[in-house]
Amino acid sequence: MIEIKNIYYMLSYAFTILKENGYKEVLTEQFNNSTELYTEILVKGVSNQIKRGLHYEYVEQQESLTTLRGKIDISQSIRNQDFMNKKLSCTYDEFSKDNYMNQIIKTTMLSLLKNRITKKQKKNIKNLLAYFENIKILNIRTINWNLRFSRNNKTYKMLISICQLIIEGLLQDKSEGSKQLMDFIDEQRMSRLYEKFIFEYYKQEFPQLSVTASHIPWSLDNNEAKMLPSMKSDIMLSCNNNYLIIDAKYYTKSLQSFYDTYKIHSANLYQIFTYVKNQDMNLKVKQAKVSGMLLYAKTDEKIVPNNKFQMSGNQISVTTLDMNTDFFQIKKQLNKIVKEYFDI
Repeated sequence: MIEIKNIYYMLSYAFTILKENGYKEVLTEQFNNSTELYTEILVKGVSNQIKRGLHYEYVEQQESLTTLRGKIDISQSIRNQDFMNKKLSCTYDEFSKDNYMNQIIKTTMLSLLKNRITKKQKKNIKNLLAYFENIKILNIRTINWNLRFSRNNKTYKMLISICQLIIEGLLQDKSEGSKQLMDFIDEQRMSRLYEKFIFEYYKQEFPQLSVTASHIPWSLDNNEAKMLPSMKSDIMLSCNNNYLIIDAKYYTKSLQSFYDTYKIHSANLYQIFTYVKNQDMNLKVKQAKVSGMLLYAKTDEKIVPNNKFQMSGNQISVTTLDMNTDFFQIKKQLNKIVKEYFDI
């Protein structure tokens, strides 16, 4: 559905660091699958990080010692019977590279060595692992991907995201579940990247637009919203009281079918309609124009949606973005949307 080279372009908008010279040579290489692409990006990223220096942070350690260090843990000392050996259980902070982010990277690289990547990539990974000695290995099924990044470790943000794509892909390949479940996991992975790519593309290429992922409040008569679900748009473009709410959808099948009758996914259509009508009601500006769009990644299906509907005074469109073409053509498709709705 998506050319491997285009996955790189998508990532380069999601993580602008990939537009730097050190990564551009990735485009000149041929890859058999997306895992090889992710591996190449990870190898280059980790190599760059090693040159900058691996991230160190204070990590809590607990150890039975003959000399006092940090805080004494009396309860642990009793359990360990440390007094019998003239020791005390001490808890102290150590400035260490054995932190969670480095553990994720090491775990990912070791996992890749057991999978189908090129011999050259395996050799490069083995060379990089020499810098990760004395760093723990994690269980890939229990990794917590919800990490906070600061100025001190912001260069790790792209690396951890690439690790997540790799690990989730490897878990999918090893899954003993049904193909339907595996396809669902893959859809979730690519859906997040597809949505982030579209958001970042418009943000970077059209600075004259306001590009947000805004929460849309319910337009209520009695302000009783306690039990109502929150409404958060994937992408909202706006300029001069003109609004376009985009829901980016990545499905293996973009349409529902029943006895050769094809229909738009009803839940998706209800959702975008609800977003548009509530945004329109909340603005309370007569000259404001609010439109909605379901933007599907084009599949290999023979019939794909390409429709415009006028619904209660608002335009709702359902269209597809062909990601299996030259990236210049992808940009033309995205630019055409802005031209049509904002005349930019």
